[in-house]
Amino acid sequence: MIPRVLAARSSRCFREPVGRMARRLYGTKPDLSVGSSPDTDLTRLGQHIRDIIVATGPISVSKYMQLALTSPIGGYYTRGQVFGSSGDFITSPEISQMYGELLAIWFVLHWEQTGRPSRTSFVELGPGRGTLMSDMLRASRKFPEFFATIQTVHMVERSPELRKVQHDVLGCEWEKTERMEDAPVDTPKRSVGRGLRVEWHDSVEQVQMDSAPFVVAHEFFDALPVHKFERGAKDAWHEILIDVAEPKAPTVLTPKYMGSLQPAPTTAQFKYVRTRSNSASAAMLMRDPRVVAQFEQGDKVEVAPEGARIMAWLAELISEHGGLGLVIDYGQDWTQGDTFRGIRKHKFADPLSCPGSMDLTADVDFSYLRFVARDLAQCHGPIEQGTFLHALGIQARLQQLLNSTKDRKVQQNLVDCYKRLTDPQSMGRVYKVMAVLPKSSTCMPVPFAPPTKDELNKIKVEKIVK
Repeated sequence: MIPRVLAARSSRCFREPVGRMARRLYGTKPDLSVGSSPDTDLTRLGQHIRDIIVATGPISVSKYMQLALTSPIGGYYTRGQVFGSSGDFITSPEISQMYGELLAIWFVLHWEQTGRPSRTSFVELGPGRGTLMSDMLRASRKFPEFFATIQTVHMVERSPELRKVQHDVLGCEWEKTERMEDAPVDTPKRSVGRGLRVEWHDSVEQVQMDSAPFVVAHEFFDALPVHKFERGAKDAWHEILIDVAEPKAPTVLTPKYMGSLQPAPTTAQFKYVRTRSNSASAAMLMRDPRVVAQFEQGDKVEVAPEGARIMAWLAELISEHGGLGLVIDYGQDWTQGDTFRGIRKHKFADPLSCPGSMDLTADVDFSYLRFVARDLAQCHGPIEQGTFLHALGIQARLQQLLNSTKDRKVQQNLVDCYKRLTDPQSMGRVYKVMAVLPKSSTCMPVPFAPPTKDELNKIKVEKIVK
């Protein structure tokens, strides 16, 4: 990360070398003049990203996502309150308590099927406000023998603001909380919440396991940075990068996912550019002939190497310690090429406008995650969220809650939440669920059907309309 003052100096010192490099890569020289005077429309983080590009040249979509979401200089997830109806988006656990309750039941059921291990721990990747884990723990208490096995609740979360929210939602006591050193005030590191030990981690590698891990990754992989590539002539792969745009240049969004929700033209401070020839990232990430053979000239591909790394870690952790895992996200069971977008105030937004002010996301490629884990663990699914929740008894739970109140408005809200979670036209189809079990497991997880040999080995691909 380059300090702004140094970046400004770098833009003067390296203006010509960057220009020559740009001509070789793109065939044209990018406009670097914007580096000499601040753009009042840019956020502080946007100015920082612009300075980096001016000093070193265009950056990958992956680097842009990483900065926009997690940079301490105004990264989106450092803001804290981004979830729920008052934030930019709402997740399934925030819609209804039934969601977390049914996930807890799934873990309890498979705890029974796997021989009732005496020591377990919950691990959540990207826990948001902590609502999902809170509901899962509350439901788990209904099964005392299972609940007694829980040793620790591990929360993988970088944001100090979100850690504080999770701390309170889980009922942790500040008097029993160890704070992080060299971090913002009151950033929890470990604590005790409602009788359970809770630990926070900046990354998955920090999670130390001495029990069977029960891992849930809900809307986690979609926020991991992606690289974008396009196949050119003669088997060349061009990486799509992000450069500084002309001041006030209008940008019209045309990704395939937008459909009827495509917003009006906007003014973006950044733009996409394409490398003239194979980039180092393209050569490394697209060299697998089984993948490359699936694509034709003009096809676009999104690849998440960070997602692959974490999926490999998750699969190895579960196999080594005899655990279970659920990966729940929106996406498809094939490779897509143009799903990178921004979400602000519950609407799609231009991802290249005002970095740090919106969530950035891309659809999850479940076939890629399953392929990465193929030699480390068993992956079952994905199946649609609606199918998963119905198989676990969401309708019966809904009826219980309806019977517990006479208030018509509360009853209608319960029904509306149920429909939103399960309706194919809402979250029921676009959200998928994949189960991860140890490599040696003989258990068939509910409600997943055994995969065929063809499904295990074939990489599905969505052909992008040129």
